[in-house]
Amino acid sequence: MGWILVLLAAFSEIVGVVGLRFYSQDKNIRNLLIYLGGFGLSFVLLYASFNYLQLSIAYVVWVGIGTVGAVLVNIIFFGESKNLTRIISIIAIIIGVAGLKAVS
Repeated sequence: MGWILVLLAAFSEIVGVVGLRFYSQDKNIRNLLIYLGGFGLSFVLLYASFNYLQLSIAYVVWVGIGTVGAVLVNIIFFGESKNLTRIISIIAIIIGVAGLKAVS
């Protein structure tokens, strides 16, 4: 159950990042709700995951998945740079998160 909560929290964080991007471009109530709702739900789900997982592991996995997801969404949907350094960094984060999950 803890891993499901962390995954849902990371997905909610990505929604919050998209909302932040939309809100920074067009300040309206819908974009503000997506931004705040995504991050708010993300924190609630992450906090709930601490009942099942160690805080240090859950937090790092949440940050890693959220970071990779946010970068990929921005590359795919918003035309951000796809340079080699970014791709290598994303792969390194994925390997690190997978390694932490494997040992927990």
